Amino acid sequence: MDNSGKEKEANALMAEAEKKMKSSQSFFGALFGGSSKLEEACDMLVRAANMYKMAKNWCAAGNAFSQAAHLHLQMQSKHDAATNFIDAGNAFKKADPQEAINCLNRAIEIYTDMGRFTIAAKHHISIAEIYETELVDVDKAIAHYEQAADYYRGEESTSSANKCLLKVATYAAQLEQYQKAIEIYEQVGTHAMDSTLLKYSAKDHFFKAALCHFCVDHLNAKVSHYIQLLSWGKGFIKILLNALKIIVKEFDTISRLDQWLTTMLLRIKKTIQDEESDLR
Repeated sequence: MDNSGKEKEANALMAEAEKKMKSSQSFFGALFGGSSKLEEACDMLVRAANMYKMAKNWCAAGNAFSQAAHLHLQMQSKHDAATNFIDAGNAFKKADPQEAINCLNRAIEIYTDMGRFTIAAKHHISIAEIYETELVDVDKAIAHYEQAADYYRGEESTSSANKCLLKVATYAAQLEQYQKAIEIYEQVGTHAMDSTLLKYSAKDHFFKAALCHFCVDHLNAKVSHYIQLLSWGKGFIKILLNALKIIVKEFDTISRLDQWLTTMLLRIKKTIQDEESDLR
């Protein structure tokens, strides 16, 4: 479908909005309805942005939404400004990830200033996901997941905070920051055990904590500690850790495990092989 007509309409609206903005800045424009002219310009910018979206001109759409956001700030309309910054960020995601992050950060600043920490946390997650998938900067992704978790905790949204922390733990373990990962897995696992709905997921969290201990020192992993925590499933961790020694020695291809578990098991396998070589 040819959307070139939509882009021409958008360009015309942008030009008209520019005239409205300049008119509002003149002495007589400010004296006679300067505020209403800015409101009209905002409306035109948003309409233009949506037309650019239809034409799949994502950068132009993002720029138009961003201009609308700045005008709303000028009129002290913070909520509308934040909404337009989010719209701009969503448009820029498809063409300019760094500019998307800049817009989302502006929205987060407004939401935190308004005390809307749950919404701010949601958009920190969006930024983290951009760093994960588009810009491939794990350290910055971790920082935004941690900030989101902090805001969720402050709003008593423990489950949402734990989801963010589990992402942090996943990356921390991959970066060989095992102690950080262990603390998170133990914290989330302990919380899960206190919930009737979540207690069965505790096995997974404690198992991952055990794997991290194995990566540090597989001979002295805290088996007894996890057996005590999992008294409702006594012997589970001991059996699992004994089975792990067989898995990491015997399996070269692990097709039924996800990438994170595969990475951890291969690291443990290498540690065991290295120690066996030292004993020869």
